[in-house]
Amino acid sequence: MARTATTIRRSTLTLPVAPVGPENPLPPLLPRDEAHRIDERQRATLPQDMARQVGYAPLTTVLPTRLLDGYGRRRARAELDTVVIENDRLRATVLPGFGGRVHSLYHKPSGRDLLYTNPVLQPADFALNGAWFSGGIEWNIGATGHTTLSCAPVHAAVVPAPGGGRMLRLWEWERLRDTPFQVDLWLPDGSDHLFVGVRIRNPHEAPVPVYWWSNIAVPEDHGTRVLAPADEAWHFGYARTLRRIPVPEWDGADRSYPLHGDYPADYFYEVPGEARKWIAALDGHGTGLVQTSTARLSGRKLFVWGAGPGGRRWQRWLTEEGTPGYAEIQAGLARTQLEHVPLPAGAEVSWLEAYGPLSGDPALVHGADWAAARAHVAERLADALPQARVDAAYAAWLPCADLDPKEMLHTATGWGALEVARGGYELPGTPFDPAALGEEQRPWLHLLDTGRLPEERPGPAQPPGPGPVSAAWRERLECAPGGPLTDYHLGVAQWHAGDRAQAERSWQRALAAAPTPWVLRCLAVARAAAGHAEQAAGHALAAAELALGTVGVPLPALAALGREAVPLLLAGGRTADARRVFDRLPAGIRETGRCRLLHARILLAQGETAAARAVFDAGFEVADLREGDECLSDTWAELTGDPLPERYEFRMRPA
Repeated sequence: MARTATTIRRSTLTLPVAPVGPENPLPPLLPRDEAHRIDERQRATLPQDMARQVGYAPLTTVLPTRLLDGYGRRRARAELDTVVIENDRLRATVLPGFGGRVHSLYHKPSGRDLLYTNPVLQPADFALNGAWFSGGIEWNIGATGHTTLSCAPVHAAVVPAPGGGRMLRLWEWERLRDTPFQVDLWLPDGSDHLFVGVRIRNPHEAPVPVYWWSNIAVPEDHGTRVLAPADEAWHFGYARTLRRIPVPEWDGADRSYPLHGDYPADYFYEVPGEARKWIAALDGHGTGLVQTSTARLSGRKLFVWGAGPGGRRWQRWLTEEGTPGYAEIQAGLARTQLEHVPLPAGAEVSWLEAYGPLSGDPALVHGADWAAARAHVAERLADALPQARVDAAYAAWLPCADLDPKEMLHTATGWGALEVARGGYELPGTPFDPAALGEEQRPWLHLLDTGRLPEERPGPAQPPGPGPVSAAWRERLECAPGGPLTDYHLGVAQWHAGDRAQAERSWQRALAAAPTPWVLRCLAVARAAAGHAEQAAGHALAAAELALGTVGVPLPALAALGREAVPLLLAGGRTADARRVFDRLPAGIRETGRCRLLHARILLAQGETAAARAVFDAGFEVADLREGDECLSDTWAELTGDPLPERYEFRMRPA
């Protein structure tokens, strides 16, 4: 029987979706509480190369991106754009509007999906800039954590594949590090493996830090075992400790089974340099998914939620009741996700990955002899997909990486086109079309063309739009004629560069010229970061009162200001002002879970413990609860010595 030629087509997928919602219009000046951090004392105990990369260029903010925190927990069926790549063996469904996530990878001969395919799209606060969702294969680039592109569009097009046929190219400009990247996916005719070529480029005249982890969600039950070619791993727990442990047995349990532990944890495998790079998740019958790559993608990791109440609660939070659990197997550029790797000026880094089914003898896969189990899996992988074939596919792909797209399937934002306009970069294979430039980029094009921003006098009703913050843009702002809008954006860029004193001076100039809630809020954050709680509270109160007294302020802006102002007022000892600001917020904002929690905090500060307890007893959900955040359990502990109710149990470490 003749094989069916590989096809690529647009399609749609209908799921229950909680909309991502609008961007938070306030620039994120402070670092987010990224869970994957260790202190200097811990870093000093690590191998020298790992310690150097752990300390290399950590993020201080997620500027220039904006936070995505406008989602809720209400889902309705919605149609999502997809791109489907299919041959006679596999069907991969990609979400170009959500970071190019591979939503599913269906293996036709076995009739099963090789990935954990989430039956809903429910954002939660796991990405560097907020909204993220679980399931499928996610392409994590930028910095430690889930990419800011998790819920953002990427460009997508058809390009010629190695050896003929068609290939799907995904690409975008990663804004945290200003690095363009591409992900090329193709299915050779008759292949049981999805091939993925990845390239990250540094078009600049100085080194940049790069980060990459391909994050693969796989089905999990009590029979699931994850195998990799390693006898040791670096264990990271949410108590923020990183230590080397044996694999698979540690602390009285076989940790290659995701449910053999109580708490969420990362296991970064110590894969020998000469070993083939692979990781597999196999069920009780010895079947499942294997991921392998060329040698450059050297790191491998297992993330588990654990069998305890916090991890189980998170699993249900990210999907829906009654669905199976999942674990994550991952592949990255470094040994751990705490590390960033320098990419020299003008250089690029690339590799090839392959994803496909794997079956082994369950007696060997699940045997007590770890060396025999992983040797058996390695042999089964070598039979199904020899390393020589992976290396040959990579060599065949490299000449295709620069080929121009033939058919556009999806368009992302204009930020990449703006950077190309500024820098004049030549990026074969990943064009950033000026046609993608939109309203958010137009003021910055004006700055490029004329040397000044369109200096419309900012008003109190409308927050300024987003803008770039790199050194090149900061220099242009510094050379531009002053004005309240220019000074506002200059302050944001200076803050991003670490020049906080100059940032405050720029914002003070903007405030003197045109008082707005937006510049007052920046000054409030700056004063709080400098340890001046009373001054921060004063600026926060002025910002909130000005916004609440102005007609036409968008609700997302009011919500963001309120959520920031109340904690700053409480920290400054101004409880009555915090209560007054809270009470003036629109009812729809006050009723959100985050504000219900703030209400309980205000009541606690006022000594009204019974009323604060009543807020918890009535029940609420903090839709944007951050990974590792213990605000619910901490507040509960201030209210009562009673056990924490299950609905508020999100702790990822021992109490």
